[in-house]
Amino acid sequence: MPEPFKSGFVNIFGAPNAGKSTLLNLLLGERLVIISPKVQTTRHRILGILTEPTYQIVFSDTPGIIEPKYKLHQKMMLQVKSALEDADVAILMHDITQPIEDFETISNSLKLKVPAILLLNKTDKVKDKSTIEAEISKYKERYPNWEILAVSAQKKTNTEKILPLILKALPEGFAFYPDDSISDRTERFFVSELIREQIYALYEEEIPYHAAVLIQAFEEKTTLTVIKADIIVSRETQKMILLGKGGSMIKQLGINSRIAMEEFLQKKVHLELFIKVRPKWRDNDNYLKEYGYN
Repeated sequence: MPEPFKSGFVNIFGAPNAGKSTLLNLLLGERLVIISPKVQTTRHRILGILTEPTYQIVFSDTPGIIEPKYKLHQKMMLQVKSALEDADVAILMHDITQPIEDFETISNSLKLKVPAILLLNKTDKVKDKSTIEAEISKYKERYPNWEILAVSAQKKTNTEKILPLILKALPEGFAFYPDDSISDRTERFFVSELIREQIYALYEEEIPYHAAVLIQAFEEKTTLTVIKADIIVSRETQKMILLGKGGSMIKQLGINSRIAMEEFLQKKVHLELFIKVRPKWRDNDNYLKEYGYN
């Protein structure tokens, strides 16, 4: 008798910088979502699709759970709410070096009604193995019905055990997407995210959190793809920081972004960047809609 086909939505939740995006890239075997050591890098809910002969898993990376301060944050948390509503299996990620009380605040707010897998991440930061075992015991006592696993997504420690746990909890079903799909997002979306990733890498303090990227042109020609993008910031001073002395920083941003795009698209890219100041865009519904935060 053939093995039944399994399918479902497996959604990843946790605090900012818990390692959710690193995990999704690892599980997919694709560098699909941007990562940064800075918190609140992920702003959108991004689906990543893993299809094999006996299953299709639709993973969903969600923004880190925070107390909203701006309308942008509210939009981000609505995406978390949406992911809760369609989840068949929930993966929760928590930095094992952080207090259990921090995680309880998040888990209580989620009110999960589906099978849950708790990944205690960043074990590479813990030197003593007995400390890891003690932490696992603590969480097992608090969440007896959950699967609990200590991992390092970055170092790929224990991560081979994650997929079997997911498949064990996944319901029987049918494929939601064609076999060759890897995401529900367009190339246009991903190149905007690659620019944003380089902003996080190059600039300090408030700049990444005040910046949005809007692709104005994405034109595929015979030998190269021409991309024009606006970088939106809140203040004129932020524009000057983005530009850098004599335009040095924006030039470096363009070089780094183009290299990342060419690797992602597997073709030559001509990139043009423009900086626009939109005061308080993070609290403006019209701007948020225009920049893709629906």
